[in-house]
Amino acid sequence: MAADGDFLARYRAVSNKLKNGRQLCSPSHTLPLLYCNLLLLDRPDSGQLAKELKQQDWLQYAAFCNLAMARCEQTLFNAPGEALALTDAARLFLSSEKENRALQAPGFDEHLQAALNCYSFAIKVYIEMNQPVMAASLCLELGNALKEMNRPGEAIVHYQRAAELQTQTPTEALLSMGDMATCKILTRDFDGALSVFTDMQLLCQEKGLQVAGTSTPVGAFLDIVAKCEISRVLLLMLLEPPPQKLLPEHAQTLERYAWESFDPHSQDTESLKSLQTELW
Repeated sequence: MAADGDFLARYRAVSNKLKNGRQLCSPSHTLPLLYCNLLLLDRPDSGQLAKELKQQDWLQYAAFCNLAMARCEQTLFNAPGEALALTDAARLFLSSEKENRALQAPGFDEHLQAALNCYSFAIKVYIEMNQPVMAASLCLELGNALKEMNRPGEAIVHYQRAAELQTQTPTEALLSMGDMATCKILTRDFDGALSVFTDMQLLCQEKGLQVAGTSTPVGAFLDIVAKCEISRVLLLMLLEPPPQKLLPEHAQTLERYAWESFDPHSQDTESLKSLQTELW
């Protein structure tokens, strides 16, 4: 009861200050920050209440406090502070959603929707700040969270957006595209996954490091090309597209691994036996 009384007393004090604050002729750039601090129970540190609520596992209320801070930062034209507050709010809403799911509590995914909105606004702020790397990292974070929640279909668009934002870093873009292809396989969109793996292989050939005078990629790009080719062969075997619908690059891939083209007198049989041992 003492704690409740202390809370009510502080609430009344805040309400009185708000009433007095509305009568003040404060500059437009300081009034929102004053309101924000008052709404956070008149703490000297505007994030203190959010920290206390987080410690008490009131995650969604802590997220609302971060949203209030983000609005204040926006009014003060402090884009980095706004993006940080929005990101903190998104993570808190997401944690609250995961907690509800772990408890199997009924709901309408309201915390997840709030997290999606916060992530979306934070990504938009980072893009406006010309920081695509930070925006892409949030896209990946959201995609991973949705995939973990068994929502791979919803995660696809976020992985795709991350890859689009990572044009200056081909390796990271390829990893994001790989996550997108995995989600397409999980949703049984095998044609879409095959298309993504094909695009990844082409991207490796266009932007990857290559051996001088050849088109053979090296390093991490070589590993990605190998994984893409294996995935493409398996998907083509699964889909079994008719010859008239087979793309030229897919036909070449199947030709390379067709048993009809195997000549035991001209191929390395020992390598094939070793590969067979590893596979089985």
